[in-house]
Formats: sequence, C-alpha cells, structure tokens
Amino acid sequence: MTPPARECPRFPLALNENPYGPLPSVRRALEGALVSANRYPEFWPRRLPRLIANHLGCSSEQIVVGAGATGVIMHILQALLTGPDAEVVMADPTFDGYPLLTVTVGGHPVMVPLTADGSQDLEAMLAAIDARTQIVVLCNPHNPTGTRLRHRDLAGFLNRIDARITVILDEAYIEFMPPHRRTDTDLILAAHPNVIVVRTFSKAFGLAGLRVGYALTNPQTAARIARWQIPFGINALAEIAVHASYAAQGELNHRIRTITRERDRLTAALRRLGYTPPDSAANYVFVPLTDPVQAGRVSEAFAAAGIRAKQYPAGIRITVGDPTANDAVIASLTDAQSGLPVSSCGNALARTTI
Repeated sequence: MTPPARECPRFPLALNENPYGPLPSVRRALEGALVSANRYPEFWPRRLPRLIANHLGCSSEQIVVGAGATGVIMHILQALLTGPDAEVVMADPTFDGYPLLTVTVGGHPVMVPLTADGSQDLEAMLAAIDARTQIVVLCNPHNPTGTRLRHRDLAGFLNRIDARITVILDEAYIEFMPPHRRTDTDLILAAHPNVIVVRTFSKAFGLAGLRVGYALTNPQTAARIARWQIPFGINALAEIAVHASYAAQGELNHRIRTITRERDRLTAALRRLGYTPPDSAANYVFVPLTDPVQAGRVSEAFAAAGIRAKQYPAGIRITVGDPTANDAVIASLTDAQSGLPVSSCGNALARTTI
C-alpha cells in the first residue's frame, strides 16, 4: 500500500532544523548500529546521563534525559507544576511547547510581551510573578527572535526571584552562541538550586529525528523529574549518536561556523533591503512585519518560491538553511520589498508548532 503523500516544501525553514543532517562520523556510527535495532534500549536510561555528565564535568545525578527538549520539558511540568491555580510565566511569543504543555498538565500560562527589540522583558516578567507562580521560563537564545540574555542580567533576575519558584533556562540553541557570550551555567546552578537548564541534540547536532534532550539541575530536582520517565523511553540509536557527536567536536565546530556565517550573511542582506531583524545568536533570523500588506506580500513571495517559515503576529522566523535556501529567502524578500508581482500558491507561512 502506498503511503499518503506528504506536503514537502522546497525549502522547509519553519522548524529550526539543521539543514545538513547528522555529522559525517555520527552518520557512520548510526549506520553501523542499525544491525542491533531489534534490541531494546536500557529499561531506565543510565548510560546516557553518565555520558552527558562526563562531557559536562558534573554528576550523572544532575542529568535527566528525555525525548528531545520537549519531552524533558513535559516531565519538568509534570513533576513540579502542582495545584489547579499553578501558573507558568513566560515570554510572548516563546517556544510553542511551553504554553501548550503547561495547559496539558493543567497549569496556566502567563504571557509577558517582549521588549521592542525582541528581548525577553525581565522586569515585566518579575512584575508578573505572584503567589500562584510556580515556574518561570527563560530562553537563551530566545525563540523566536534569537536575542540573548547577558550573564549579569540573568544573574540579577535570579537574585530577585523567590527561591521557591523554579526557573527553566532553555538553552536549545546555545551551541550557536560564541562561548564568550554565553551565561556561565556552572555559576548559575551553583548559586541558584531552583534553576533547571534544558538542552537538546536536535539543533546544532542535527539529531532532531532521534529525539534526545536533557535537563541539568540539582540532584534532588533531577530525581523528581526522572520519576516521570517511561521504561525504554530513550532509543539506543540516540545514545550512540550522542557518543559519536561528542567525539566529533571538530566536525561540530565546522558545522556551527557554516551555519552562523550563513545566518550573518542572511541578516546583513535583509538589513540592506530595509528589514530590521535583531541580532540572532541562534540558527534562525526573525523579521519583524507589522504591516499586514507587507506581511501578505512576504507570504505570497515565500509561497511562490516554495519556502515555509514560521509566522507570528509581529513577524516571521526563518531558519537558516543551506546557501541555496538562504538565497531563495533573500530573493523572495527582495521581491516583497520592491513591490514586484509574485504568484501565490498557498500560505507558506502557515503556523507550525516548534
């Protein structure tokens, strides 16, 4: 029986996927591991947390793994969000999984608008915290704008927040940020036991299809989160891929340089056209679009070129693709900006959850 056809845009730039796939050595390791695909993984994941902990230089008791960052976030909310009035404070917009999963477990998202430059408004988030707040979410870099939190700003925020409140620090795109611009996670965790760092192998490592992410926090909180794991929940190929990825640091660095160079090229080209994307520390660019007419022209231009991006009320998030895809984005936005006629073949900016 022929499987149903799936809509496949020429340039899928909505999900912040790595356009190049797993690193070459990782792909070889996965190919070699397929012969054991008939065997179950560990009943409870033990080896993978130890592997990640050894790489980070921490205790394996601080690591909880899950089915991508989304799976880890779900377990965090299940473990720590309690009571019918529990609230989670987060930016608006943010990663769609946060409001969706908060509602799924019975909580209430409290949405705080971004600042004018696309940054998370830390002062407004502090003001939104009340007696019902149990969790606050911060993304660094932020999804969807790509803006980053400075260490001093994050530390100042954490110093002012009640220690009873858990802070999720989502670092899904941290590898795309130069090390000297990153917050010092070790210092943050040492000073603030209420912080949970969430990371993933889906983005820079190109392993989105294998669904592997992790949380880094204090051992007591990690144990509470881990109680929500399911048996055989982490597939064995993910463990092999993480091991091979850690052994391929040179390949990873080259991949990141390739993507960030294209990101910066795309950003510069869009600014020359008159668009105003903020500086991005991730593998995507956010283009503010508040004029409905202009947004419609961009939508038509993207549809005509077979580009799928992620739409928000105030703009679009465009994943950095390979050079051909990025050239198509630049050409389409040039057409939309210049007022040249474009042919429409549907809405390429249809909302996609990520």
